[in-house]
Amino acid sequence: MTRHAFYLSSLGIISALGSGKAETSATLAGGRQADMIKRSGFLPDRDAILGSVTADLPALPPQLSAHDTRNNRLLWAATSQIGDKIEELIATYGRQRIGVLIGTSTSGIEEGTKYYQHRIETGAFPDTFRYEHQEIGSPSAFLRDAFKLGGPAYSVSTACSSSAKAFASGMRLLKADICDAVLVGGVDSLCRLTVGGFDTLQSLSVSICNPMSRNRDGINIGEGAALFILRKDAGEIELLGVGESSDAYHPNAPHPDGVGAARAMRTALAHAGLTADDIAYINLHGTATPLNDVMEAKAVTEVLGSNVPASSTKPLTGHSLGAAGAIEAAILWLSLSEHRTGAPLPQHRWDGERDDDIPELNLVAAQQSLAPADRLAMMSNSFAFGGSNVSVILGKGWTTS
Repeated sequence: MTRHAFYLSSLGIISALGSGKAETSATLAGGRQADMIKRSGFLPDRDAILGSVTADLPALPPQLSAHDTRNNRLLWAATSQIGDKIEELIATYGRQRIGVLIGTSTSGIEEGTKYYQHRIETGAFPDTFRYEHQEIGSPSAFLRDAFKLGGPAYSVSTACSSSAKAFASGMRLLKADICDAVLVGGVDSLCRLTVGGFDTLQSLSVSICNPMSRNRDGINIGEGAALFILRKDAGEIELLGVGESSDAYHPNAPHPDGVGAARAMRTALAHAGLTADDIAYINLHGTATPLNDVMEAKAVTEVLGSNVPASSTKPLTGHSLGAAGAIEAAILWLSLSEHRTGAPLPQHRWDGERDDDIPELNLVAAQQSLAPADRLAMMSNSFAFGGSNVSVILGKGWTTS
């Protein structure tokens, strides 16, 4: 069967899992500790456990100093890992035919907070103040300027589904022949605004999050970046389908029956031309909040059944909000790339205490792997405030072009 698909030909990644593909894979396989760290300064009255990037971040080139925020340094750290591939892309297609699509929710908000704090204390903004640091379009403008690209460059900001939705937007640019390739991904950095906001919602866990457990008590916020090259013509890993839905049930609570989540999953399957039986693994949104885990388990069992291997990787990354969809797609990308070597699937890390209100899932155990196969497809879920739901399917071996 001839199947038309798009390809994710390269990956750069940095998160609490580590910096680069090798460290990320080693952490997922249990070979190194994730950087889930208790930190002060983000909440006024106590420490918080946060998924943190501990690696030294590269300085931005001098000509890009106007873009200097932690958010953009995280994105630059991921981008630098595939910089040579981007230059090859430019040589092949030209700068005008390459777009940039980045999902984010924080942009440079932490820098903005510091600027305004300085103004309150001194009466004036510091010389380094740049209002545009706080703009949601900042990371996309940064990458556009870094490579002098002439294609569309914009950001997607739909809270926790942001960078998952960026894949759908990138595919549309390619389908419309506006671009020949798109730099697509997500980035978010830790900031007091979001950590404090989730604390106000009583959604932060007092320990490392515990998805699908009856003892779950909320999330850990995380940070990181993942960047892919999305193109029409070449690559080992295929972007097979994306499904989007909006259940608009509540400003910050999902539909309790997972109606919108199930619709996104079905739409992704239809877009990919696959059936539920084709999905070999699903990376759950798995936030470990009381409402999300129940509704997501209902949606997964309704659409895919209860036997598909499933796990949440947020105990290893924290919830990186606008970057979560891209980072978790990167986890699929690595799992697909490494499955023939016997690499284990990402383990579901929790206390093993099942909740009778949650439909039972086939949660991935330590060192569980898939049998070698010529074709594989994997799904990742991302759900956001306001009922913005996205399911992304990546695969290997489906397209004969």
